[in-house]
Amino acid sequence: MKYKLKVIIGSTRPSRKGPIVADWFLKIVKQHADFEVELLDLKEIDLPLMDEPNHPRLRQYTKEHTRKWSKAIDEADAYVFVTPEYNYGPPATLKNAMDYLFEEWQEKPVGFVSYGGVSGGTRAIQELKLTITTLGMMPLPQAVNIPFFTQFINEDEVFEANEPLEKSAHVMLEKLQSWTKALKRMREDSK
Repeated sequence: MKYKLKVIIGSTRPSRKGPIVADWFLKIVKQHADFEVELLDLKEIDLPLMDEPNHPRLRQYTKEHTRKWSKAIDEADAYVFVTPEYNYGPPATLKNAMDYLFEEWQEKPVGFVSYGGVSGGTRAIQELKLTITTLGMMPLPQAVNIPFFTQFINEDEVFEANEPLEKSAHVMLEKLQSWTKALKRMREDSK
């Protein structure tokens, strides 16, 4: 059985490196046959600051962009957030995208590919975990944290990971597959 994995790029800055990091990660995901992967780039999705009049828990969406976002997130079995760290936290665009929905996120696992300076984006992930658990997702402890990430981007703007980063990506995806299988079964049993 193939599980639907949505890889979400959280940064929308003009000078962002999220797509470069995501391209590398997608090559790793393709080595894990249990996942059918789709990339969701928040820059392309272009959600405005939350503009729905009703609470997301009600799923009474009035805007087409919210209905599209809801469908994309609802059909997923698991997520991986590719995110930088901005000032000890995640990009506001990622938090905004999460806040648009509620039920769609429920009982699904989420992994992380974070990047930044000395912390490798870990502080952004710690902050995101509060929202993630409130939305009913299962955040994985296994993650890909990339410190001083620009050292891995070559002159052609291609991310070239070292062995520890490659290994951490495979370990995270193996755990993500286990959690995805378990939580999908749990969701199906509760219907």
